[in-house]
Amino acid sequence: MSEILTVAQKGEDILKIKATPVTASEFGSDWLFEFANALEATMLEKNGVGIAAPQVYISKRIIIVASRPNPRYPDAPEMDAIVMVNPEIVSFSSEKNVGEEGCLSVADQRAEVERATNIQVKYQTLAGGSVQQNFSGFPARIVQHEVDHLDGILFVDRV
Repeated sequence: MSEILTVAQKGEDILKIKATPVTASEFGSDWLFEFANALEATMLEKNGVGIAAPQVYISKRIIIVASRPNPRYPDAPEMDAIVMVNPEIVSFSSEKNVGEEGCLSVADQRAEVERATNIQVKYQTLAGGSVQQNFSGFPARIVQHEVDHLDGILFVDRV
């Protein structure tokens, strides 16, 4: 069982910092795999559909996107969890939609946020492989929300 990490809350400095990239020497390391496991366990424990490393006090460009129905998002579509290292959104659709968002770092607050409906993301795997992937709908919203965390932006900054 992986360790459940403490989640930083709105107002803490770690959530305002632009996270640093994972370096070549960190790919494939025990540290990176163990951290990703703990990050995912924390997200699942807190009923999140995504989480970013800065939310657990690690200023690194690592996110997990894991849409699935849960008490916080009962209508979320089901997808396998994806760990994205050094993610970069390379294109946003001009089509946008407004949807309700919450955040593990902003307790008991939700708001309507406008996001691109479709995005294309370039990221690396824990082993360092390169992936380019398209997301639409709710999973695209999650990716945009989590990438914002890597740039020190909370969803409440967008409303």
